[in-house]
Amino acid sequence: MTERDALRRTAERYALGADRRDKALWREVLADDVTISGPGFAITGLEANLGSIDHLAHAFTATRHVVHDMDVTVSGESAEGETRSTAEHRLTRPDGDRLLVWAIRYQDAWRREGGMWKFTRRTLIVDWEELRPVHSAGANAG
Repeated sequence: MTERDALRRTAERYALGADRRDKALWREVLADDVTISGPGFAITGLEANLGSIDHLAHAFTATRHVVHDMDVTVSGESAEGETRSTAEHRLTRPDGDRLLVWAIRYQDAWRREGGMWKFTRRTLIVDWEELRPVHSAGANAG
């Protein structure tokens, strides 16, 4: 596995942890001193950031995070780069479910710990968002 593959796997495990509400997955990929920030928030420390999974479970019926592409630079035991992603957040509403979709650019920093890459920083930049209705799979079958 190349360094780039290992860094991508870290981003994919982060996304999977968010979607499955799996704190163990985040423990695999977040350093103890990690800072995750974005519009209106900044959270430092592994334990504090694990609370974000509880927030996701409370705020959204379901989520799906997809890692698209990455531009990374590795320098010894550290790396920096940008990870482009899409995050879909399902909202349950009385007038019908909606999907809040974010086009994201994460500004990332990693450190190799015990042979594994872990995030030390993730800065979430939302380039745009859209809100659209959710249709059941059977509604479009023809």
